[in-house]
Amino acid sequence: MEKIWLKSYPSGVPAEIDPTQYASIADLFEESFHKYRAKPAFACMGKEITYGELDTLSAKLGGWLQSKGIARGARVAIMMPNVLQYPVALAAILRAGYVVVNVNPLYTPRELEHQLKDSGAEAIILLENFAVTLQAVVANTSIKHIVVASLGDLLGPKGLIVNFVVRRVKKMVPAWNLPGHVKFNDALAEGARRSFSPVKQGPDDIAFLQYTGGTTGVAKGATLLHRNLIANVLQSEAWLQPARAKRPDIDQFITVVALPLYHVFALTVCGLLTIRTGGLGVLIPNPRDIAGMIKSLQGYPITTIPAVNTLYNAMLNHPDFDKLDFSNLLVANGGGMAVQEAVAKRWFERTNAPIIEGYGLSETSPCATCNPSNTAEYSGTIGLPMPSTEISIRDDEGNEVPLGQPGEVCIRGPQVMAGYWNRPDETAKVMTADGFFKSGDVGFMNERGYTKIIDRKKDMILVSGFNVYPNEIEDVVAKHPGVFEVAAVGVPDEHSGEAVKLFVVKKDPALTDAVLFAYCKEQLTGYKRPRIIEFRTELPKSNVGKILRRELRDGRA
Repeated sequence: MEKIWLKSYPSGVPAEIDPTQYASIADLFEESFHKYRAKPAFACMGKEITYGELDTLSAKLGGWLQSKGIARGARVAIMMPNVLQYPVALAAILRAGYVVVNVNPLYTPRELEHQLKDSGAEAIILLENFAVTLQAVVANTSIKHIVVASLGDLLGPKGLIVNFVVRRVKKMVPAWNLPGHVKFNDALAEGARRSFSPVKQGPDDIAFLQYTGGTTGVAKGATLLHRNLIANVLQSEAWLQPARAKRPDIDQFITVVALPLYHVFALTVCGLLTIRTGGLGVLIPNPRDIAGMIKSLQGYPITTIPAVNTLYNAMLNHPDFDKLDFSNLLVANGGGMAVQEAVAKRWFERTNAPIIEGYGLSETSPCATCNPSNTAEYSGTIGLPMPSTEISIRDDEGNEVPLGQPGEVCIRGPQVMAGYWNRPDETAKVMTADGFFKSGDVGFMNERGYTKIIDRKKDMILVSGFNVYPNEIEDVVAKHPGVFEVAAVGVPDEHSGEAVKLFVVKKDPALTDAVLFAYCKEQLTGYKRPRIIEFRTELPKSNVGKILRRELRDGRA
């Protein structure tokens, strides 16, 4: 296959990267901790920690984990928003030789239990705000060690006030009880008295289990190896080089970390890439609070902001937007969902920096394609394949289609996962014989090598950059005793791109939408919950009785 996209590469971007530069992510960390020791690494709520402090703190926590006798390669979950404890926990787990299981802190008990059981996680580090969720299910999991953090743990004297406000004034910490848990700061203190032994890991060791929905409606862990993430960090760094080269005067690149680090896009582009390049990541614990986010970013000359379309739109529409310093802004990375042209144009007018749209999946660590970082115009495409990456557009028989013809977007490169955790059958469904990952998205490539997504092969719904799988929603709703049949589809939504709509046939004539909305609130995390419920007397079906979601979505039934 001819790599026609290479002729569209900006000058300075290599066709290939060398992912063997580091044996493991821990090696990448060690290099940065040494090289940038005195520089601030992450900031949150007005407090900064340096690379040297990140080294020390993560070694203490890593020492604590090792002192518990947890075997190399064991899974350790992190269930936190973007707070300083997150990068500390991330580095501790990886340096100590364990596997990170990223957990959305807003999960319901049902969702959390599945992920902990499926991954076999033995330890979890979480924020106390979400401890009550763990309390509900911990007995059904393999969790033996629990570290509970408080928002103020690493904020110095100010942390006491923060904890008081969070617990007593805002009442953001529901009462919880987890026997045998250890407080985050106590684990650090105890770990400091233990010896920490950095574990030598190889490129083929597992680094992350990144959970993503599946065709079966059950979340599956994408098994991401150290070499997968290292490759994607180096690919992303090479891709941003033309934009960064314009400003050799900038001493430290400052990235807005508003996307949650448990999401693979933020993990790689905001977390690992920031550490690799000695940047400063400004952590935003709650990006829904736009006013609070803008306030905490004031005073920082921002150089990069990876975000989803909904976040860019919300920022642009906020009256305090102009208080931000965009004089050093080089690039705004758009991913997770399609960037709307109107938003991209307004952003460029206000900041003089383009939104560079890219594309990726949990299974590709995540970045697979991106628009050039030195572009100024909106292309409406997902860009070009990253260095060392191939995109092949294929038909249902696996044959490559001619340029300009639609087919399934298939991806091959060093960032593609090893497979789904403990699910060889599911892995076989998405991998081709020649090593391409089948994305489930339909698109075409033009003669310049740019790919445009036109549809989804799967019935997946994309809500603010998060994948929502109709099967999971339907499985949950179908368990309600008043429901006879249900179908979940995505409908356009100006705020979140898409929203979940339910079509329900009642078993109980007295069933109301209010009852179902309340039920879904208990069972599903926020972005998965339906916004609209429509009751029907019957649902359209194929001749074998399969509910035809597409007909419902397209308004044909």
